[in-house]
Amino acid sequence: MYRSKSKAMALLPWLLVLPVVILRAFTTIYPVTKTIRDSFFDIRLLAGKNVFCGFENYIRMFHDPKVLISIQFTVIFVFVSMFFHITLGVLLAMALNMKFKGQRFLRTIVLIPWAMPSVVAGMAAKWAFNNDYGLINDLIRRIVPSFQYNWLIYRGSARAAVIAVDLWKDLPFFAILVLSNLQFISGDLYEAAKVDGASARQCFTKITLPLIAKGVATLCIPFTLWRLTSFDLVYSMTSGGPGEDTALIAYRITTEAFTNLNIGYASAMAVVLFLIMMAFSLINMRITGSKKFET
Repeated sequence: MYRSKSKAMALLPWLLVLPVVILRAFTTIYPVTKTIRDSFFDIRLLAGKNVFCGFENYIRMFHDPKVLISIQFTVIFVFVSMFFHITLGVLLAMALNMKFKGQRFLRTIVLIPWAMPSVVAGMAAKWAFNNDYGLINDLIRRIVPSFQYNWLIYRGSARAAVIAVDLWKDLPFFAILVLSNLQFISGDLYEAAKVDGASARQCFTKITLPLIAKGVATLCIPFTLWRLTSFDLVYSMTSGGPGEDTALIAYRITTEAFTNLNIGYASAMAVVLFLIMMAFSLINMRITGSKKFET
């Protein structure tokens, strides 16, 4: 009797969480399997079409100029944005880690851009980069009165503007997370290094960087995935323009699914994006789990 009661008590936690597990499995597994299934069908709601097409959606994707442009900018967006997230994020974190008056206040206000919804940030940036009444050109005209430039109608500057706004918004949050890693480093290590005659540069390269490397690499996993699935910033700031030059792959998927109502084609792109995200996750997990990051 005691043994049966122990078994019942052991099963009780599982029974309590079972409804949540079932709900979570349904809301996760069903959409994924439905998307994979739809990717092999030509589903066009406007044409009333729903027929099996095999790998045609996948083949079409890599011959579609719009999709290729989206993939190109997505790669540029992810790598450039993450490069500056890492370099500037570490520098900002080190600045916030210094002891000075108003340190807590600065740590608080630096998070304001991150707390702002991406749609709001995108709309504000769209106004800021306007040639006639935008904040950016107004500041430049204080130095160069005759300056005229439409930032969001040229490919290079529009892409640079999207990346800059993404950095402005999410860099502070990245820096705060790096700061939490910095605060775990004992001050005794720096004191011992100074006694041995180490310079500030040597302290940074030999103590700080090795000890925060694994934390920074781990942070790159979610931040890279967020860049890959970024949609709302482009939607509110450029609507993918000029032309298709700032249309990230997530924006292209949304356009195909909800504007063109081409569900099958959008599902195929979503599956490819899912595989790319999974590959990034595996690479990052392999890197962060390697021995060179062990402390």
